[in-house]
Amino acid sequence: MLKVDIKIENVVANSRLAESLDLEYIESKLEDATFTKKKFPGLVYRTKDPKAAFLIFRSGKVVCTGSKTEAGVRKVMDMLAAALMGIGMKVDEHPTFKVQNIVASANLGRELNLGAIVVGLKLEGMEYEPEVFPGLVYRIKDPKSAILIFSSGRLVITGGKTMEDCEKSVKVLLDKLTELGLIEP
Repeated sequence: MLKVDIKIENVVANSRLAESLDLEYIESKLEDATFTKKKFPGLVYRTKDPKAAFLIFRSGKVVCTGSKTEAGVRKVMDMLAAALMGIGMKVDEHPTFKVQNIVASANLGRELNLGAIVVGLKLEGMEYEPEVFPGLVYRIKDPKSAILIFSSGRLVITGGKTMEDCEKSVKVLLDKLTELGLIEP
């Protein structure tokens, strides 16, 4: 079987820091916080080292993006909690979080004929409109995910909640392509 290195590019996680948060107050106290109520209902807060971004909502819910590992999410979540506690907000020092999505990339190291893949898979779980987007979107039911497939052999895997989900998704794709004779094992 073809060996493919999969690299995590982004881990998206969410958490609840409090029952409610005063976004105007947070924006006035934290340097890297931006709240534009007319454009978006959440406050955007960015960390520089490690680099991450948060969407913080009045409901106390938070979405974290930009980390490449769960440990990275843990670190920036703790940094956010410390920053909020530093301005007098009552939040958990080590907030629990749940990974919602992992975006990963891979390179098969070979060119792919997307037209042949579309014909071979008979459009099953697929979106392909080359006039609109240069890649093929292949949706997988188990694990629930989507893979963007490019003719260069590059893949973008999204929707998984663990690295194992990403690996299984790529295996499902490779098994199908091998079965159809579109790639060599």
